[in-house]
Amino acid sequence: MKKQLLILALLITGVVSARAQAMLGIKGGVNFSKINTDNLKESNVTGYQVGLYGRIGNSWYLQPELYLGSRGGKFETSNNTTDAKVTFTTLNVPLLVGRKLVSIGSFNIRAMAGPIYSYNLSKDIDFKGAVQDFGSYKNSTLGFQAGGGIDIGNLTADLRYEGGLTKINERYGQRANLWALSVGFKIL
Repeated sequence: MKKQLLILALLITGVVSARAQAMLGIKGGVNFSKINTDNLKESNVTGYQVGLYGRIGNSWYLQPELYLGSRGGKFETSNNTTDAKVTFTTLNVPLLVGRKLVSIGSFNIRAMAGPIYSYNLSKDIDFKGAVQDFGSYKNSTLGFQAGGGIDIGNLTADLRYEGGLTKINERYGQRANLWALSVGFKIL
């Protein structure tokens, strides 16, 4: 553990000593999530996200984030005997690597990708006719995010896709995925 912390400290020191810019901002947005599952018809649930982001670097950058969000999905069988909706409140920690593709003054067009860890703080499950263990969800998942964004002065906007790498429910093959649109404001 000490070795990993030392490597992380050296990496951060290297980035800072290379005259990297560092900034902090707030962000919020909307997402459209779905939980894919075996043998059921799925549909989207609209959710939110709000939190903090940082950016370390210039043309190449590291962007850690911490935000609270909601996500979920709706399910039904083809014969309409099972109807279900699940919504999670999650704490999300993505760690994105990005690149400025176009940079003119304070205007930037960016691309980014990286892993995300999500922890379920709470869940709201509404099942009608569903089997009893259908709502047996894990407390945390790993996924990935990929997308693009623009910066105009202190304002920033991102559009990202998030896919699940781990199943949120092993028995039914459920994986969460979503599209997120967020806006942010650089505060430092």
